[in-house]
Amino acid sequence: MPSRPEVDAASARGTGGVKTQRNTAILIVPVLLVFITFLFWYQTWFGRKLSDRDMTQYLTDTSQPHQTQHALSQLSDRMAAGDAGARRWYPQLLALAGNKESQFRLEAAWAMGQDNHSEEFHQALQKMLQDPAPMVRANAALGLARFGDASGDAELRSMLQPFTLGAPAAGVIKFRMKEQDEVRNGTIVARIRPAGSDQQQDVLSPVGGVIQRLLVPEGGLVALGGGVAVIAPDEVQVVETLRALYLVGQPEDLGDVDRLASGAPGRSDRVRVQAQATARAIRERQSKGRS
Repeated sequence: MPSRPEVDAASARGTGGVKTQRNTAILIVPVLLVFITFLFWYQTWFGRKLSDRDMTQYLTDTSQPHQTQHALSQLSDRMAAGDAGARRWYPQLLALAGNKESQFRLEAAWAMGQDNHSEEFHQALQKMLQDPAPMVRANAALGLARFGDASGDAELRSMLQPFTLGAPAAGVIKFRMKEQDEVRNGTIVARIRPAGSDQQQDVLSPVGGVIQRLLVPEGGLVALGGGVAVIAPDEVQVVETLRALYLVGQPEDLGDVDRLASGAPGRSDRVRVQAQATARAIRERQSKGRS
């Protein structure tokens, strides 16, 4: 009978070492993946508290938009909490109010509304009522209401009404969203392929809300500027608008406010109760104005 080959101790140790390394690698790889995922999430999570140094850097250097948005979010929170130290970043905030990126402008408008004692912010918000982006105008109007300034009243009134999304080009339309889908500012609602072109153009929603109605059939033709979809304002926007109108609402707003106060279909009790309080406040101001 042939003898079984002997394995020396050194070889045995070497084989065990390779198996151990392989097993260790199998364990390390998923752990690293989880750690890297967590690290990415933590770095982009707006709840992560920024140092004053990071705040200054992110509000000045806009090359990483999510970092600037993170800093704007925390600056807004500090201002709302009455943190006097937030004043050091007011120059950067005013600069961002004029930035070419609409996302920075709309967040800057919201932040400026947190300090209704700054005349610089008051003037900046009045200018932003002319901004081409609807959400920037909306946040400017909400901010002005905190100053007791009713100059954004027409904008506030429009925020209670559905928004008609227009086509940025003429061509054949293909929808990515359907009726009753929720959309956010920047959501791609559809794509349009112009005649004779292989390139498609995105139809982006400049507002948040819910798609109430599609105005063109799938695969249909749409003209430049033609209606694509009707977007109803979401509950957060409606409530914030009603709160602003509670402060500065005018008699012309009562049509929309009363509609919501009577319990509009699809709206919660929260909206109805706030609308009722807003309607009373407007009528009281109207009554005092007559006396």
